[in-house]
Amino acid sequence: MRMKKVKIFVLNTLVLLSSSIILQIIGMSFNVYISNKVGSEAVGVFALVSSVYLFGITLATSGINIATTRVISEELAYDNYDGIKIFARKCIIISLITGIIASTIFFIFSDFIVHSCLHNRVSHNVIYTLCIALPFISMSSAINGYFTAVRRVYKNAFAKFFEEFVKIIATAYIVNLFLPAGLEYICFSLILGDVISEVLSFIYLYILYIRDKNKYLKRCFSKDNLTYTKRILHISLPIAFTSYIRSGLATFKQLLIPSSLEKSGIGCSLALSNYGVVSGMAMPVIMFPSVFINSFAGLLVPEFSRYYVKKDYARIKKMTYFILSITILFSLFVNLLLFAFANKISITLYNNSDIGYYIKILSFLVVFIYSDLVIDSILKGIDAQVSVVFINIADCLITISFIYFCVPHLGFIGYLISIFISEIFNIILSGGKLLLLLKNFK
Repeated sequence: MRMKKVKIFVLNTLVLLSSSIILQIIGMSFNVYISNKVGSEAVGVFALVSSVYLFGITLATSGINIATTRVISEELAYDNYDGIKIFARKCIIISLITGIIASTIFFIFSDFIVHSCLHNRVSHNVIYTLCIALPFISMSSAINGYFTAVRRVYKNAFAKFFEEFVKIIATAYIVNLFLPAGLEYICFSLILGDVISEVLSFIYLYILYIRDKNKYLKRCFSKDNLTYTKRILHISLPIAFTSYIRSGLATFKQLLIPSSLEKSGIGCSLALSNYGVVSGMAMPVIMFPSVFINSFAGLLVPEFSRYYVKKDYARIKKMTYFILSITILFSLFVNLLLFAFANKISITLYNNSDIGYYIKILSFLVVFIYSDLVIDSILKGIDAQVSVVFINIADCLITISFIYFCVPHLGFIGYLISIFISEIFNIILSGGKLLLLLKNFK
């Protein structure tokens, strides 16, 4: 039985790995195409819009993905198929409600978002377009959690391929259509292409879910009572409320960066351009190899959840030390490659060697970033998901303070230092929390 579970885990990892590599290559190539086509200032503005968008997604999803994965993994551990069916349905309904609430909030506060957060660089239409996508993204998150828990992640991969395909076609067409109209319409085009892909992706994913449920889950005779809802909310609500704070602070941090750069003496356009170079061009290169980490990191949550609910602490410790060792070795290898070939990568992708300078500097963060991805997934699997969010909140508060007080005096170099402070502080806290929990496991 254990060998069968290991085989399933390895197969799921290989499916995610191969699909993620292809998707990452496609996505990276498309981002490079868009960056070269619209320019660094537009990339900077879109990065600001994206940070607001991510906050909206956090409001919409409200921890439902982790809740779905956790509760269904626990029911699967005891072969309770009736419970799985009820939990899946309730999670989707809850995600629809939270998605509609998030859309309503964004619609009501669209004036504030456009004027105060986005410096009037885009119109209200961009925010209204985001409102359409949020309920669909939220429901997709719940269904993704279901497929992850039941170990059929290849269906998530199919949906992601479909989403990326639609996004590229829609965005490329709309951007070319509105490119002569200026920066505001470029950002609207990028968002509209993403929204179209999210809506169609949900429809496709929901069809896969219905077919999967009818094929693998027995007919449900259990009474649908409040116990199921309470278990979902017990996991999702703490994650949701702390995630709101964390995501809000993270969004504020991203919005604060261009303003702080302006205070250092550079103009708004140059500040957005510099911000776009790092966040929209250099960082995607740094994060590209993380596809190998993300491929199995998401699968760690249901696997560790099953060990945790059965109190198999010895297995948890063994897997943790092995996975972290492999992650660190891989990260060091990536660090060396990025540092050695930064200029070549920069010229090949962006036809600009200047970005290679930032790739070299940021390459030293690879070990911290990649290790933190794995540690966070393990912590979520052993019921420490709230601690993960609190660590991220503390990280945001420290980084925001540095950006607010120091970047206006240090300029762009201060922004780079803030990135290092954020990642190092995060790995120290999350790594320390994991070691403490492992030490207490008997």
